[in-house]
Amino acid sequence: MDKTFIKDLLVRGIIGVNDWERKKPQDILINITVFSDTARAGESDEIQDCVDYSTLAKKIQAHAETAARLTVESLANDLAKICLEQNGVLKTIVRVEKPGAVRFAKSVGVEVERKRDD
Repeated sequence: MDKTFIKDLLVRGIIGVNDWERKKPQDILINITVFSDTARAGESDEIQDCVDYSTLAKKIQAHAETAARLTVESLANDLAKICLEQNGVLKTIVRVEKPGAVRFAKSVGVEVERKRDD
């Protein structure tokens, strides 16, 4: 299986369980890997045979900025569902991080792996 990825997509949204986290958007760092068969796209050189990472990134960003989830686990699960709705995507790995959320740590977060048949 081949991979298409979106690396270090930085968005701002409401995420967290504390009152202060619910008041203003904070940085959310997202990494996406989607698995598909790119053989046809490699032969045809046609965008319709590819995973459209531009469209996917826009959907991911729009959801992350408006979902106002309490947990990174919930947001990661939402984003995995969006990835699996894309044509040709069979599996995805989604990593959602909150940079600076824990003192002395660059980032904290969660990574989920989902398949179309889950």
